[in-house]
Amino acid sequence: MRSAFATKSGWDQRIARAGELSKSYSFASEILSFYREIALFQKALYNYLETSAYRPVENTSNLPDNWDAFVLLPHFQPLLYVTSRTGPKPLAQLASELSDAGTTVWEQLLNDHWQAEHADDDGSSVSDSFFAHAFLQPYAEYLAAQADSVSNYTLAVCPFCFRRPALGILRPEGDGAKRSLLCSLCSTEWEFRRIVCPACGEQDVDRLPIYTASEFEHIRVEACDTCKVYIKTVDLTKNGRAVPVVDELAAIPLTLWAAEKGYRKLQANLLGT
Repeated sequence: MRSAFATKSGWDQRIARAGELSKSYSFASEILSFYREIALFQKALYNYLETSAYRPVENTSNLPDNWDAFVLLPHFQPLLYVTSRTGPKPLAQLASELSDAGTTVWEQLLNDHWQAEHADDDGSSVSDSFFAHAFLQPYAEYLAAQADSVSNYTLAVCPFCFRRPALGILRPEGDGAKRSLLCSLCSTEWEFRRIVCPACGEQDVDRLPIYTASEFEHIRVEACDTCKVYIKTVDLTKNGRAVPVVDELAAIPLTLWAAEKGYRKLQANLLGT
């Protein structure tokens, strides 16, 4: 088991792809430019952990029960600064308010998010969840990158941190493609059957419609008419240059379309969409 993207080159790929797509998709330019700034912060935090050869006290075969506040909390202020400087107005305002709130509030916010069963189940607002998720994500990815791999894993939650997947990925295999899921927190990627809903387990192909749009030929909405949940899947057999977490973020029209059709997303991405 390991994080799919948590390497120096992986962070650089995300950063570069965000810059590229912000020029290609004007409707997503603002959100991608902001994401690029956040990814630069996350890369720096990940590199700090890597260069310091950080090792948690607890066994890392799964995500530790507690995050390391002593090591990490001093790095939270820079995230608030980046957001207040480059983020959308509501997030920028909240960043300023959190900056004034102090470390006790920060630690509680991060604790709630770390302890939540799912990334959006911590009881906080979408905005608060953004700060916790953006900050803890590189830490979780670093831990996942140190963990052992697993085989014959078939569940629809991450085998390392047990969070829901943010998206699906289709990778070339023989004359076709194999499907995997990408964790919303630690970026662990694991294989998952293609014809099955990751939310409810539905396997009837007639109840698992797939929708695409011409401007995103390599991204598909995989929906379920049983539970009305969908997940976006990035097809690398159609676009090998795609960086799944960034391309999914850019596909805003697909998110809006799915919502109009009455589907809800299995797991919101970093920016809450």
